[in-house]
Amino acid sequence: MHVLILGGTTEARALAGLLHDRVRVTSSLAGRVASPRLPAGEVRIGGFGGPEGLAAWLREHAVDAVIDATHPFAERISFNAARAAATAHVPLLALRRPGWVRTEGDDWRDAGSLEEAARALHGLGDRVFLTTGRLGLAAFAACPQWFLVRSVDAPDTPVPARTEILLDRGPFTLDGERELLARHRIDVVVTKDSGGAATAPKLTAAREAGIPVVVVRRPPVPEGVPTAATPEEAAAWVLR
Repeated sequence: MHVLILGGTTEARALAGLLHDRVRVTSSLAGRVASPRLPAGEVRIGGFGGPEGLAAWLREHAVDAVIDATHPFAERISFNAARAAATAHVPLLALRRPGWVRTEGDDWRDAGSLEEAARALHGLGDRVFLTTGRLGLAAFAACPQWFLVRSVDAPDTPVPARTEILLDRGPFTLDGERELLARHRIDVVVTKDSGGAATAPKLTAAREAGIPVVVVRRPPVPEGVPTAATPEEAAAWVLR
């Protein structure tokens, strides 16, 4: 049995670790991170050439099942995977970690896109901790606020005029996030609802400090694609 994992996430690496001794596993990484953490099993890096290219790859390599374990905001590859799997008649499962849940004391502002998040910053403060990754920063390029932008790799898109880049990779600690917010005198945090524990401490630190958080909603999983919340659930689906 040959399983293709569309990966790049912590959950994708964990799933590859669960499966690679039991089935043939190929993990596909987009190649957007300079030094990715590689999973167990075979690895390919780079795109497929759209849904048609992916469907052809599935046929050529005799793939029996596809797991879309990409980032919850990797909307294009998720929809390409759905089209390709349907074309190649290969079963597809989306592995999606649960989103974050608002708790008492949180001051969250909902946004449907990065552009909407940029507009939501008006009146919330002058010093912004932006944790949406290096892609999509152009949405904030015209904002007058000062930004601390944290990402794994340096951004190569237009950034706000007043920007400091912090290159770092999670998981992050609560003490570390508390110190960062205080040291940079952060007024507001902007994040995507990525879910998971690795980057969640910033939400707790913001709640403790009374700092508002603009949370960008994640896009939906393509219609008709079943989902699993954990690598263990996804592995059980494959083995069934």
